[in-house]
Amino acid sequence: MSVLKARRVEPSGEHEFEPMHGLPDQLPAGETLLWQGSPDWRRLAVDAFHVRALAVYFVLMLAWRAGSVLADGGGAVQAVASLAWPLPLALTGLGLVCALAWLSARTTVYTLTNRRVVMRLGIVLSISFNIPLRRIESASLHRASGAGGDICILITQPQRIAYLHLWPHARPWHVKRTQPMLRALADVKLPAQLLADALRATLEAGQAQQATQAPATPAQAGQGQAQRPAHSGRRLTMAA
Repeated sequence: MSVLKARRVEPSGEHEFEPMHGLPDQLPAGETLLWQGSPDWRRLAVDAFHVRALAVYFVLMLAWRAGSVLADGGGAVQAVASLAWPLPLALTGLGLVCALAWLSARTTVYTLTNRRVVMRLGIVLSISFNIPLRRIESASLHRASGAGGDICILITQPQRIAYLHLWPHARPWHVKRTQPMLRALADVKLPAQLLADALRATLEAGQAQQATQAPATPAQAGQGQAQRPAHSGRRLTMAA
């Protein structure tokens, strides 16, 4: 059975069906909530939905249309009149993209506990992804302007989540080995530090358990060999 469990729930505007905010179930005994957050919709609109690039495209197309009228001998009034129907369409398109980003941010909750990362996603149908910390190979921090940024999570193989199930909460262009992404956080420093500490604690707990369950053989003890920890590759890297 896959460790990346997805649970679908019935749609609801305020997610009143949730036993706990952003979680499909109550936290079990021994699990502690460390942090919860959601994307900043403005950052999400720019970074994931590319509303800024779309606005530039519309401006260029409108300028080309008005310029064509002027080049054909029309006056300024005719050039402005030629934008009577494409301008409202462009504004409507930008508004729809911004609305989609706002809805995506509003219905998304990222949760970090001392045992897992939970991503509750979905505008129409909600789906929750539970990612145990022991199944995280590495995490990388990508800073944006100000205090904002993203946290990308690399899951140990062969575990994976379909890219389309995660988008826009997946690292761009990493389709073959999808990386879940805590995206467009307004203040990324705190969750990044908490995740690093939680991963370190999980690593140390795994090493301690391995040491108690797998004592060294006499030959190993004589040579001073140590067992290689199962999660020695876990890390949190910093990237601009």
